[in-house]
Amino acid sequence: MSAETISVIDAAKNLGKQKAHIFKILGRLGIESIKEKNSAARGQKISYITTEDYERIKEYLAGAENESGEAPTQPDVGGVFYLIQLEPEHDPGRFKLGFATNIEERLRSHKTAAPFSKALKTWPCKLLWEKTAIECAAQGCVRLHTEVFRTDSIDEVRSRCEQFFKLMPEFKAK
Repeated sequence: MSAETISVIDAAKNLGKQKAHIFKILGRLGIESIKEKNSAARGQKISYITTEDYERIKEYLAGAENESGEAPTQPDVGGVFYLIQLEPEHDPGRFKLGFATNIEERLRSHKTAAPFSKALKTWPCKLLWEKTAIECAAQGCVRLHTEVFRTDSIDEVRSRCEQFFKLMPEFKAK
C-alpha cells in the first residue's frame, strides 16, 4: 500500500486499541477499509485505511465517552457530503454516499477500487448529519454495501440530497 494508507493493525497499535474495536469505529463512521495481499504476511489480505480516515478515528476517540457510555457525536466536525457515481459508463446506477473532511483525498482513495468514479456533487455537511443524509438520499435504492447503493435514477438521488440539505441549517465547510 502507499504511504497515504495505514493498516488497521498498525492503526489499532498506534491508538492503543484492539483491532476489533477499530473495525467497530470504522463501521460507525462509515469508513470502508481496502484489503490487499501483503507479502510480509505470507500473502494474507490486510485491511488498510487512508491516513485521512485514521485522523477521523483519532478525532472520534479523542471525544471521550460521556457518562451514559454512548460514543460522542462530534457535532462540530465539518466537511462535505458527497454523491459519487462509481462506474458512470458501465453501471450508471451504482453510487456511493458519504462524508469527507477532504474530498480530494477521499476521491483519490476511491479511485483505487473504482478508477472511473466521479463526484457528481458535494454539499457542506457536519459529520453528525451523515447517517441521516444517507438514509434520506438512498430511499428506495438497493444497498450493496455500507455506503454503496444501486438506483434506477441517479437524478432522483441527487434531488433527494438537494432537498435534504435545503432543510438543514446553513453550514460552511472549513
